[in-house]
Amino acid sequence: MDDFKLNDSETQSSEVKECGCVNLRKIAVIGCGFVGSASAFALMQSGLFSEMVLIDADHDKAEGEALDITHGTPFARPMKIYAGGYDDIVDASIIVITAGANQKPGETRLDLVKKNVGIFQSIIPEIKSRECKGILLIVSNPVDILTYTAIKLSGFPENRVIGSGTVLDTARLKEALGSHLEVDSRSVHAFIIGEHGDSEIAAWSCANVSGIELDDFCEMRGHHNHHEAMEKIANDVKNSAYEIIEKKHATYYGIAMSVKRICEAIMRDEKSIMPISSMMHGEYGIDDVALSMPAIVGKNGAQGKVPISLNYDEITRLQESAKALKEVLEENNI
Repeated sequence: MDDFKLNDSETQSSEVKECGCVNLRKIAVIGCGFVGSASAFALMQSGLFSEMVLIDADHDKAEGEALDITHGTPFARPMKIYAGGYDDIVDASIIVITAGANQKPGETRLDLVKKNVGIFQSIIPEIKSRECKGILLIVSNPVDILTYTAIKLSGFPENRVIGSGTVLDTARLKEALGSHLEVDSRSVHAFIIGEHGDSEIAAWSCANVSGIELDDFCEMRGHHNHHEAMEKIANDVKNSAYEIIEKKHATYYGIAMSVKRICEAIMRDEKSIMPISSMMHGEYGIDDVALSMPAIVGKNGAQGKVPISLNYDEITRLQESAKALKEVLEENNI
Protein backbone atom coordinates (compact mmCIF):
# COMPACT_ATOMS: atom_id res chain seq x y z
CA MET A 1 0.00 0.00 0.00
CA ASP A 2 2.96 2.32 0.63
CA ASP A 3 3.66 2.35 -3.11
CA PHE A 4 0.45 4.26 -3.79
CA LYS A 5 0.05 8.01 -3.33
CA LEU A 6 -3.57 9.03 -2.97
CA ASN A 7 -2.88 12.73 -2.43
CA ASP A 8 -1.78 15.29 -4.98
CA SER A 9 0.76 17.16 -2.86
CA GLU A 10 3.55 16.28 -5.29
CA THR A 11 1.70 17.94 -8.15
CA GLN A 12 0.94 21.27 -6.54
CA SER A 13 4.03 22.91 -8.06
CA SER A 14 2.59 22.29 -11.52
CA GLU A 15 -0.94 23.41 -10.70
CA VAL A 16 -2.43 24.26 -14.07
CA LYS A 17 -5.34 26.34 -12.90
CA GLU A 18 -3.12 28.69 -10.92
CA CYS A 19 -0.92 29.49 -13.90
CA GLY A 20 -1.72 32.86 -15.43
CA CYS A 21 -0.30 31.85 -18.82
CA VAL A 22 -2.88 29.11 -19.35
CA ASN A 23 -6.26 29.83 -20.92
CA LEU A 24 -8.58 27.47 -19.06
CA ARG A 25 -11.15 27.62 -21.83
CA LYS A 26 -8.76 26.67 -24.64
CA ILE A 27 -7.89 23.24 -25.99
CA ALA A 28 -5.60 22.12 -28.80
CA VAL A 29 -5.94 18.99 -30.92
CA ILE A 30 -2.85 17.84 -32.82
CA GLY A 31 -3.76 15.45 -35.63
CA CYS A 32 -6.93 15.83 -37.71
CA GLY A 33 -7.46 12.29 -38.92
CA PHE A 34 -10.53 10.22 -38.00
CA VAL A 35 -9.78 10.24 -34.26
CA GLY A 36 -8.69 13.86 -34.08
CA SER A 37 -11.64 15.25 -36.01
CA ALA A 38 -14.17 13.07 -34.15
CA SER A 39 -12.61 14.17 -30.84
CA ALA A 40 -12.78 17.82 -31.90
CA PHE A 41 -16.45 17.39 -32.79
CA ALA A 42 -17.21 15.78 -29.41
CA LEU A 43 -15.27 18.53 -27.60
CA MET A 44 -17.21 21.23 -29.46
CA GLN A 45 -20.47 19.73 -28.22
CA SER A 46 -19.21 19.37 -24.65
CA GLY A 47 -19.38 23.06 -23.78
CA LEU A 48 -16.12 22.75 -21.82
CA PHE A 49 -14.13 25.15 -23.99
CA SER A 50 -14.63 28.43 -25.82
CA GLU A 51 -11.59 28.10 -28.09
CA MET A 52 -10.09 25.15 -29.97
CA VAL A 53 -7.10 25.09 -32.30
CA LEU A 54 -6.61 22.19 -34.72
CA ILE A 55 -3.14 21.33 -35.99
CA ASP A 56 -2.21 18.88 -38.72
CA ALA A 57 0.70 18.28 -41.08
CA ASP A 58 -1.88 18.92 -43.80
CA HIS A 59 -2.96 22.46 -42.90
CA ASP A 60 -5.80 22.42 -45.43
CA LYS A 61 -7.22 19.33 -43.70
CA ALA A 62 -7.15 21.15 -40.36
CA GLU A 63 -8.82 24.19 -41.91
CA GLY A 64 -11.52 22.04 -43.48
CA GLU A 65 -12.28 20.26 -40.21
CA ALA A 66 -12.34 23.57 -38.33
CA LEU A 67 -14.81 25.07 -40.80
CA ASP A 68 -17.02 22.00 -40.84
CA ILE A 69 -17.22 21.76 -37.03
CA THR A 70 -17.68 25.53 -36.66
CA HIS A 71 -20.84 25.34 -38.76
CA GLY A 72 -22.41 23.25 -36.00
CA THR A 73 -21.78 25.75 -33.20
CA PRO A 74 -25.17 27.51 -33.61
CA PHE A 75 -26.68 24.22 -32.42
CA ALA A 76 -24.32 24.01 -29.45
CA ARG A 77 -22.44 26.89 -27.74
CA PRO A 78 -20.33 29.78 -29.03
CA MET A 79 -16.80 28.60 -29.73
CA LYS A 80 -13.83 29.82 -31.73
CA ILE A 81 -12.47 26.93 -33.80
CA TYR A 82 -9.57 27.40 -36.19
CA ALA A 83 -6.55 25.75 -37.81
CA GLY A 84 -3.23 26.89 -36.43
CA GLY A 85 0.37 26.06 -35.69
CA TYR A 86 2.41 25.18 -32.65
CA ASP A 87 2.66 28.81 -31.54
CA ASP A 88 -1.12 28.68 -30.99
CA ILE A 89 -0.93 25.94 -28.35
CA VAL A 90 1.24 27.77 -25.80
CA ASP A 91 -1.70 28.82 -23.61
CA ALA A 92 -3.91 25.74 -24.14
CA SER A 93 -5.05 24.07 -20.91
CA ILE A 94 -5.12 20.64 -22.58
CA ILE A 95 -3.19 19.49 -25.65
CA VAL A 96 -4.73 16.37 -27.17
CA ILE A 97 -2.37 14.42 -29.42
CA THR A 98 -4.05 12.06 -31.88
CA ALA A 99 -1.45 12.34 -34.66
CA GLY A 100 -0.05 9.12 -36.03
CA ALA A 101 -0.46 6.32 -38.53
CA ASN A 102 -3.77 4.48 -38.48
CA GLN A 103 -4.05 0.84 -37.42
CA LYS A 104 -4.75 -1.24 -40.51
CA PRO A 105 -6.71 -4.49 -40.75
CA GLY A 106 -4.57 -7.32 -39.34
CA GLU A 107 -2.17 -4.89 -37.67
CA THR A 108 -1.72 -4.70 -33.89
CA ARG A 109 -1.31 -1.45 -31.97
CA LEU A 110 2.28 -2.39 -31.19
CA ASP A 111 2.98 -2.70 -34.93
CA LEU A 112 2.59 1.09 -35.10
CA VAL A 113 5.50 1.77 -32.75
CA LYS A 114 8.27 2.81 -35.16
CA LYS A 115 6.03 4.98 -37.31
CA ASN A 116 4.34 6.80 -34.47
CA VAL A 117 7.38 7.19 -32.24
CA GLY A 118 9.00 8.92 -35.21
CA ILE A 119 6.02 11.25 -35.50
CA PHE A 120 6.19 12.03 -31.77
CA GLN A 121 9.89 12.82 -32.10
CA SER A 122 8.86 15.71 -34.33
CA ILE A 123 5.78 16.83 -32.34
CA ILE A 124 6.86 16.70 -28.70
CA PRO A 125 10.02 18.85 -29.10
CA GLU A 126 7.80 21.55 -30.67
CA ILE A 127 5.63 21.51 -27.55
CA LYS A 128 8.62 21.40 -25.21
CA SER A 129 10.36 24.34 -26.88
CA ARG A 130 7.32 26.54 -26.24
CA GLU A 131 7.24 25.65 -22.53
CA CYS A 132 3.55 24.82 -22.65
CA LYS A 133 1.99 24.56 -19.19
CA GLY A 134 -1.10 22.59 -20.14
CA ILE A 135 -1.76 18.87 -19.76
CA LEU A 136 -0.73 16.54 -22.59
CA LEU A 137 -3.39 13.95 -23.32
CA ILE A 138 -1.91 11.23 -25.54
CA VAL A 139 -4.43 9.33 -27.65
CA SER A 140 -2.31 7.97 -30.53
CA ASN A 141 -1.51 4.24 -30.51
CA PRO A 142 0.19 2.36 -29.04
CA VAL A 143 -0.93 4.75 -26.32
CA ASP A 144 1.11 3.33 -23.42
CA ILE A 145 4.35 3.38 -25.42
CA LEU A 146 3.66 6.87 -26.73
CA THR A 147 2.72 8.20 -23.28
CA TYR A 148 6.11 7.00 -22.03
CA THR A 149 7.76 8.53 -25.11
CA ALA A 150 6.02 11.88 -24.54
CA ILE A 151 7.08 11.95 -20.87
CA LYS A 152 10.72 11.32 -21.78
CA LEU A 153 10.84 13.73 -24.74
CA SER A 154 8.94 16.57 -23.07
CA GLY A 155 10.57 16.53 -19.65
CA PHE A 156 7.20 17.63 -18.25
CA PRO A 157 6.10 16.52 -14.77
CA GLU A 158 4.65 13.03 -15.09
CA ASN A 159 1.23 14.07 -13.77
CA ARG A 160 0.88 16.43 -16.75
CA VAL A 161 1.44 13.73 -19.40
CA ILE A 162 -1.30 11.10 -19.45
CA GLY A 163 -2.66 8.68 -22.02
CA SER A 164 -6.25 7.76 -22.80
CA GLY A 165 -5.17 4.28 -21.72
CA THR A 166 -7.91 1.69 -21.32
CA VAL A 167 -10.70 4.20 -20.72
CA LEU A 168 -12.35 3.07 -23.96
CA ASP A 169 -11.67 -0.63 -23.31
CA THR A 170 -13.28 -0.22 -19.88
CA ALA A 171 -16.31 1.44 -21.47
CA ARG A 172 -16.55 -1.49 -23.89
CA LEU A 173 -16.41 -3.92 -20.94
CA LYS A 174 -19.14 -2.05 -19.07
CA GLU A 175 -21.34 -1.95 -22.16
CA ALA A 176 -20.86 -5.67 -22.77
CA LEU A 177 -21.59 -6.56 -19.14
CA GLY A 178 -24.62 -4.27 -19.06
CA SER A 179 -25.97 -5.93 -22.18
CA HIS A 180 -25.24 -9.42 -20.82
CA LEU A 181 -26.94 -8.71 -17.50
CA GLU A 182 -29.66 -6.45 -18.93
CA VAL A 183 -28.82 -3.53 -16.66
CA ASP A 184 -27.67 0.05 -17.22
CA SER A 185 -23.97 -0.10 -18.06
CA ARG A 186 -23.42 2.93 -15.82
CA SER A 187 -24.25 0.70 -12.84
CA VAL A 188 -21.42 -1.67 -13.77
CA HIS A 189 -18.10 -1.05 -12.02
CA ALA A 190 -15.19 -2.82 -13.69
CA PHE A 191 -11.83 -2.06 -15.28
CA ILE A 192 -9.67 -3.18 -18.15
CA ILE A 193 -6.06 -2.68 -17.03
CA GLY A 194 -2.54 -3.12 -18.41
CA GLU A 195 -1.69 -2.48 -22.04
CA HIS A 196 -4.29 -0.87 -24.28
CA GLY A 197 -3.84 -3.81 -26.60
CA ASP A 198 -3.53 -7.56 -26.86
CA SER A 199 -2.18 -8.13 -23.33
CA GLU A 200 -4.91 -6.14 -21.60
CA ILE A 201 -6.58 -7.68 -18.54
CA ALA A 202 -10.18 -7.64 -17.38
CA ALA A 203 -9.89 -7.12 -13.61
CA TRP A 204 -12.73 -9.47 -12.71
CA SER A 205 -11.77 -9.81 -9.05
CA CYS A 206 -12.83 -6.23 -8.28
CA ALA A 207 -15.81 -6.04 -10.68
CA ASN A 208 -19.28 -5.45 -9.26
CA VAL A 209 -22.71 -4.16 -10.15
CA SER A 210 -23.81 -1.44 -7.73
CA GLY A 211 -21.73 -3.00 -4.98
CA ILE A 212 -22.90 -6.57 -5.58
CA GLU A 213 -20.15 -9.03 -6.52
CA LEU A 214 -20.29 -9.88 -10.20
CA ASP A 215 -20.83 -13.63 -9.76
CA ASP A 216 -23.67 -13.01 -7.33
CA PHE A 217 -25.32 -10.51 -9.64
CA CYS A 218 -24.96 -12.87 -12.59
CA GLU A 219 -26.83 -15.58 -10.68
CA MET A 220 -29.52 -13.06 -9.74
CA ARG A 221 -30.03 -12.51 -13.46
CA GLY A 222 -30.08 -16.23 -14.27
CA HIS A 223 -26.50 -16.62 -15.55
CA HIS A 224 -24.47 -19.46 -14.04
CA ASN A 225 -21.65 -20.27 -16.49
CA HIS A 226 -19.44 -17.55 -15.06
CA HIS A 227 -16.04 -18.61 -16.40
CA GLU A 228 -17.22 -19.16 -19.97
CA ALA A 229 -19.19 -15.91 -20.05
CA MET A 230 -16.35 -13.85 -18.56
CA GLU A 231 -13.81 -15.31 -20.97
CA LYS A 232 -16.03 -14.58 -23.97
CA ILE A 233 -16.78 -11.01 -22.86
CA ALA A 234 -13.09 -10.27 -22.19
CA ASN A 235 -12.08 -11.62 -25.60
CA ASP A 236 -14.87 -9.71 -27.34
CA VAL A 237 -13.72 -6.49 -25.68
CA LYS A 238 -10.07 -7.12 -26.57
CA ASN A 239 -10.92 -7.89 -30.19
CA SER A 240 -13.62 -5.26 -30.70
CA ALA A 241 -11.24 -2.74 -32.29
CA TYR A 242 -10.04 -5.37 -34.77
CA GLU A 243 -13.64 -6.17 -35.66
CA ILE A 244 -14.50 -2.51 -36.22
CA ILE A 245 -11.34 -1.89 -38.26
CA GLU A 246 -12.08 -4.95 -40.39
CA LYS A 247 -15.57 -3.64 -41.12
CA LYS A 248 -15.03 0.14 -41.45
CA HIS A 249 -11.21 0.49 -41.49
CA ALA A 250 -10.98 2.74 -38.41
CA THR A 251 -12.38 3.34 -34.93
CA TYR A 252 -13.08 6.87 -33.79
CA TYR A 253 -16.46 7.53 -32.16
CA GLY A 254 -15.76 5.56 -28.98
CA ILE A 255 -12.32 7.05 -28.44
CA ALA A 256 -13.67 10.54 -29.19
CA MET A 257 -16.18 10.14 -26.36
CA SER A 258 -13.36 8.87 -24.13
CA VAL A 259 -11.31 11.99 -24.90
CA LYS A 260 -14.27 14.20 -24.05
CA ARG A 261 -14.84 12.34 -20.78
CA ILE A 262 -11.18 12.66 -19.69
CA CYS A 263 -11.22 16.37 -20.53
CA GLU A 264 -14.38 16.78 -18.43
CA ALA A 265 -12.66 15.23 -15.43
CA ILE A 266 -9.69 17.58 -15.85
CA MET A 267 -11.58 20.80 -16.49
CA ARG A 268 -14.13 20.24 -13.72
CA ASP A 269 -11.48 18.93 -11.31
CA GLU A 270 -13.75 15.95 -10.73
CA LYS A 271 -11.08 13.70 -9.27
CA SER A 272 -12.79 10.87 -11.15
CA ILE A 273 -11.17 7.45 -11.20
CA MET A 274 -10.22 6.33 -14.70
CA PRO A 275 -7.81 3.72 -16.12
CA ILE A 276 -5.53 6.23 -17.83
CA SER A 277 -2.01 5.49 -18.98
CA SER A 278 0.60 6.90 -16.60
CA MET A 279 4.03 6.02 -15.22
CA MET A 280 4.40 3.12 -12.82
CA HIS A 281 6.79 3.42 -9.88
CA GLY A 282 6.77 0.10 -8.04
CA GLU A 283 3.04 -0.57 -7.94
CA TYR A 284 2.45 -4.34 -8.25
CA GLY A 285 6.21 -4.74 -8.72
CA ILE A 286 6.19 -2.71 -11.96
CA ASP A 287 8.55 0.21 -12.58
CA ASP A 288 9.60 2.61 -15.35
CA VAL A 289 6.85 1.92 -17.83
CA ALA A 290 3.58 3.67 -18.64
CA LEU A 291 0.63 1.39 -18.07
CA SER A 292 -3.14 1.80 -17.94
CA MET A 293 -4.29 1.63 -14.34
CA PRO A 294 -7.07 3.36 -12.36
CA ALA A 295 -5.96 6.81 -11.29
CA ILE A 296 -7.54 9.95 -9.87
CA VAL A 297 -7.98 12.47 -12.69
CA GLY A 298 -8.47 16.15 -11.96
CA LYS A 299 -7.18 19.64 -12.72
CA ASN A 300 -3.54 18.54 -12.35
CA GLY A 301 -3.92 15.52 -14.62
CA ALA A 302 -2.99 12.27 -12.86
CA GLN A 303 -3.31 12.91 -9.14
CA GLY A 304 -2.54 9.47 -7.67
CA LYS A 305 -3.19 5.83 -8.50
CA VAL A 306 -5.95 3.81 -6.87
CA PRO A 307 -4.88 0.41 -5.42
CA ILE A 308 -7.63 -1.87 -6.69
CA SER A 309 -7.78 -5.45 -5.44
CA LEU A 310 -6.30 -7.97 -7.87
CA ASN A 311 -5.80 -11.70 -7.47
CA TYR A 312 -2.51 -13.49 -8.06
CA ASP A 313 -3.33 -14.39 -11.66
CA GLU A 314 -4.31 -10.82 -12.53
CA ILE A 315 -1.14 -9.40 -10.96
CA THR A 316 0.97 -11.95 -12.85
CA ARG A 317 -0.70 -11.07 -16.14
CA LEU A 318 -0.30 -7.36 -15.39
CA GLN A 319 3.42 -7.86 -14.85
CA GLU A 320 3.62 -9.80 -18.11
CA SER A 321 1.82 -6.97 -19.90
CA ALA A 322 4.32 -4.49 -18.47
CA LYS A 323 7.19 -6.74 -19.51
CA ALA A 324 5.88 -6.88 -23.09
CA LEU A 325 5.71 -3.07 -23.22
CA LYS A 326 9.19 -2.73 -21.75
CA GLU A 327 10.59 -5.05 -24.40
CA VAL A 328 9.08 -2.85 -27.11
CA LEU A 329 10.59 0.23 -25.48
CA GLU A 330 14.03 -1.40 -25.37
CA GLU A 331 13.80 -2.71 -28.96
CA ASN A 332 13.05 0.81 -30.15
CA ASN A 333 15.63 2.52 -27.91
CA ILE A 334 12.99 4.65 -26.20
